[in-house]
Amino acid sequence: MGGSAILSDDWEFATNEARTVVLIGRAGDGKSSTGNTILGRKVFRSMPHSAGVTTTCEVQRTQLPNGQILDVIDTPGLFDFSGDSETVGNEIVKCIDLAKDGIHGVLLVLSVRSRFTREQQAAVESFQHFFGNKISDYMVVVFTGGDDLEDNDVTLDDYLTDRTEPLQEILAMCQNRHVLFDNRSKDPIKKADQLKELLEQVSLVVEMNGGKPYTNDIFKKLKV
Repeated sequence: MGGSAILSDDWEFATNEARTVVLIGRAGDGKSSTGNTILGRKVFRSMPHSAGVTTTCEVQRTQLPNGQILDVIDTPGLFDFSGDSETVGNEIVKCIDLAKDGIHGVLLVLSVRSRFTREQQAAVESFQHFFGNKISDYMVVVFTGGDDLEDNDVTLDDYLTDRTEPLQEILAMCQNRHVLFDNRSKDPIKKADQLKELLEQVSLVVEMNGGKPYTNDIFKKLKV
């Protein structure tokens, strides 16, 4: 469990309760790789192509140096089932079941290597519709491909100045919560910094929601 030990021991969430984050996004955008980066070890299968290798929801756990437990749930490419709402629905319900203590953060993984499209926006909105509008209060956008931007001397802010209208609307929906990840980096300091930034965003989300995660009870109320 010790893969995240690169974080400094004095960093912590607002409380020491277990946290759960869920990865969503299109296959091939670095969703599973992001999960591995967060965990500090390779447990989720990932391949550099759009077909995707994650076929069902899976949860893995890590422990931060301060004792904080972090559960990471990887999902199939929920945006890649071509309108198969039953399959998507079943996986979302499984995801909720895996998050025993509720969901503290939903990480929408997008790649800077491809433009965000209306189709992706529609998929995010369908996800939001399934869970209810409240789920957007728990969402953080994780941009992958930080190494590509660095190689071209482009900052994330530079990249976002040329963002598409669909991406602009999604960022607004998430109240502009976003971070940049380089899942290929071997630099322990860089890996620690980007993980710390993400966990701070999740901690902020929890605080903004009164310390309450998105729970199965909330989900059931939404489906009544």
